[in-house]
Amino acid sequence: SASGGRVELRLSRRRLAVLAVFSCYSLVNAFQWIQYSILSNVFAGFYGVSFTQIDWLSMVYMVAYVPLILPATWLLDTRGLRLTALLGAGLNGLGAWLKCGSLAPERYPLTLAAQSVCAVAQVFILGLPSRIASVWFGPTEVSTACAVAVLGNQLGTAIGFLLPPVLVPNTPNDIDLMAHNISIMFYGTAIVSTLLFFLTGVVFEEKPKYPPSHSQAVLRTTPPEDYSYKQSIINLFKNIPFVLLLISYGIMTGAFYSVSTLLNQMIVTHYEGEEVNAGRIGLTLVVAGMVGSIICGLWLDYTKTYKQTTLIVYILSFIGLLVFTFTLDLGYLIVVFVTGGVLGFFMTGYLPLGFEFAVEITYPESEGTSSGLLNASAQIFGIVFTLVQGKLTTDYSPRAGNLFLCAWIFVGIILTALIKSDLRRHNVNSGIMNLDVKAVPVDSPVEPESTTLKIQSAL
Repeated sequence: SASGGRVELRLSRRRLAVLAVFSCYSLVNAFQWIQYSILSNVFAGFYGVSFTQIDWLSMVYMVAYVPLILPATWLLDTRGLRLTALLGAGLNGLGAWLKCGSLAPERYPLTLAAQSVCAVAQVFILGLPSRIASVWFGPTEVSTACAVAVLGNQLGTAIGFLLPPVLVPNTPNDIDLMAHNISIMFYGTAIVSTLLFFLTGVVFEEKPKYPPSHSQAVLRTTPPEDYSYKQSIINLFKNIPFVLLLISYGIMTGAFYSVSTLLNQMIVTHYEGEEVNAGRIGLTLVVAGMVGSIICGLWLDYTKTYKQTTLIVYILSFIGLLVFTFTLDLGYLIVVFVTGGVLGFFMTGYLPLGFEFAVEITYPESEGTSSGLLNASAQIFGIVFTLVQGKLTTDYSPRAGNLFLCAWIFVGIILTALIKSDLRRHNVNSGIMNLDVKAVPVDSPVEPESTTLKIQSAL
């Protein structure tokens, strides 16, 4: 510990329950994000609106995130993990129930408002994986725990690709049947999300009784009054490796959001009437990414080679997108399944890598703040990429839109190569570096007026 005495480190049994409940309500939130996009032609017909208006039901998630991320990370840092988790799960359920009131063709504004509530819920969800992993899990399992927490969101996207096309087949000549099918999907989602809200209240605690790692023990010795949220943000933006990661993470994840949103349109352009297979290709993309996430998480816990792994996965994602782009219009759906799976394996596998790399190079700053900023970057790039790629896909072809993304991912490779790898958290856990740390409060009741954050490392 910072005072020189021995601190008891112990892993809590509750950590697995916390991780499981978080992953489940994160899953439902991601399902609600993609459920409209994968049925874009169905919902455009049902509500009598344009494809662009349906795309906005996905993009509202990205738009809401950017202005709300700083208040959300401030809340996480000053009011703690439990309140943030309850807000995420509660708003998720509220949005799902509001959708149940939008089951009529003239109620597009209500379904947009309901999706906006779910989008606000997402702000309190996406920044938590690295915080939950750091606060509850030991150094040999922290990256895997983060990967599993991210996995829940990916699994929700996967189910969102698979289930809606099965539950809501395209019946343009029978709007009543279409409304009935949509209602089954909406009410089912609302019931599950409500149950998860109550489970969150039962399972989530602020932190375990004993710290799980030396880096957490050091942070617990820091008085809350030594912490300033504003100073923490300033420190992050002065950290050049983090700024480079912020941009490169935004490019990769924004490209993934764009591909996910526009997948239905890309597939149906070349394979007319294949809405169900478009959903299955999306499922393949995300399931392969889930496998990639877990493999990357286990690999990081074993090797701690953050920069090398991040760069290799980035390069392989670029190659995967190029192959997907040039094989999309060959006329063989099986080829699209394979190339989509390869693309998903690397693109989605990158997500926990970015989170964990950020926590390493920014320690002792708050994990919620660093991952929140990464997500904000991803949402900004996601909005721009979705709008531009959607326009290129509609006016020219899916190939034009995908090549636009390829160019940006190539830029991301260069930025990733420039990141200096300074593994601060790993060094503390390994005993290489003793930090006199003034850093993050886990449950500080108030934000102090003015303080400073200092890291004085003695090797």
